[in-house]
Amino acid sequence: MLQQAAVSGRILIVDDDERQRTALAGMIADCDFDIQVASDGQEALERLASFSADVIVADLVMPRMDGFELLRQLKERGDLTPAIALTGFGSMEKALSAVHDLKAFWFLEKPVEPRTFKILLERAIHYKRSLQKNDELKRELSLRGVLGDLVGTSPAMQQIFSLIRQVGPTSAPVLICGESGTGKELVAREIHKCSPRGDGPFVAINSAALPEALIESELFGHEKGAFTGAAERSAGCFEQAHGGTLFLDEIGEMPMSTQPKLLRVLEDLRVRRLGGKHEIPVDARILAATSQELGTHLREELYYRLSVFQILVPPLREHKEDIAPIADVILRNLNKKHGTRIAGIDAEVLDLLHRHDWPGNVRELRNTLERATIIAGEGFIRLTDLPSPAFGVGSGRHNTRQSPELDGPLVLRPGQPLMKIDEAYVKLTLEHVGGNRKRAAEMLGISLRTLQNRIAALREEAKATTPGA
Repeated sequence: MLQQAAVSGRILIVDDDERQRTALAGMIADCDFDIQVASDGQEALERLASFSADVIVADLVMPRMDGFELLRQLKERGDLTPAIALTGFGSMEKALSAVHDLKAFWFLEKPVEPRTFKILLERAIHYKRSLQKNDELKRELSLRGVLGDLVGTSPAMQQIFSLIRQVGPTSAPVLICGESGTGKELVAREIHKCSPRGDGPFVAINSAALPEALIESELFGHEKGAFTGAAERSAGCFEQAHGGTLFLDEIGEMPMSTQPKLLRVLEDLRVRRLGGKHEIPVDARILAATSQELGTHLREELYYRLSVFQILVPPLREHKEDIAPIADVILRNLNKKHGTRIAGIDAEVLDLLHRHDWPGNVRELRNTLERATIIAGEGFIRLTDLPSPAFGVGSGRHNTRQSPELDGPLVLRPGQPLMKIDEAYVKLTLEHVGGNRKRAAEMLGISLRTLQNRIAALREEAKATTPGA
């Protein structure tokens, strides 16, 4: 069985019956909880003045101040500490009133079952942690325009931050759309951090980077001997993400034959390893991302299952006012990574960065700054530290150089067929990244598989139009 990590927290038990207080405290004595007790609502308020509880467990019927009045006063104060209401047999209506009207987290009917009590306490603690994280993120955003590793003060990025805060604490699937390099995985990681699962695993799988023959094994796992080369049992991504989040990057590249199997797991929350006989329960929140129009690439029922909530990450060219703060954060990280002492960016360079179109988005900006950081070493990044072919600094002779992938000079002439223009742009991009196909695909906003197919098609077209080929 898959085990959840132990949860610690501070619990306040409020009940006028001393035996009941002792019994409840005894049920969770073996847990990593700091437990305090109070005999009624008034004493509970006094305790809370010096004891910051993560969860309040309160009987609804007590003398002096009952549970209803305690919850009402906490609500008026704006205290968001989750409360579990205890109710006797036949008092279900009162319990539901506490949940709906006074915003109690949930209720338990006496006599309390120990295992249920522990599970509910853990869930309430996770919920409290999620609320605290959201408060911290709101303060951070108001001060710096930063959400974890995401940076931006533009309206476009502020909208992204707002959507993350809204959907983060829920369990809803999210489809994150945007061009390659815009930071879709960063968005997914921040959603994970904002959720009650934030302390659990975050597992990412790129559907475009895996051969079709291996993707089901990566997703669902396999048993020993399930196929040639399966020398031992292996847990898939769903099992690895149990209790956390599974991020399916480039979901539009997932083979059509795998999509129905994925849909079934999402609906049943059970997975069967390849070659396995038994289904395994899994509990993972699903986030997916795509850099392309899904169109016919995704089965309709799977699309609707994954896109309960959508976030569109804008390309960098649409929020260039964020280039300076993004670059500042990138440079701080690069200084730590390379041991450099870059103080900032020369004003002339910053102007050039603002005029660039950034086809590779934030990923291209980071790569550009990393190269410049290594060259400069210290002080300010200047024009001579930038890659001249990409920014037009220097001779600009790159338009006639040979591509390591395709033969022929990169020359654009008016009236050329679109196929020739497409070929020229692929060549130019490949030359810019030194023939690195993966990097070129990222800059072009397509998957590696799509780029490889494009190169093969261009070669076939060239052969077909070459006399004697």
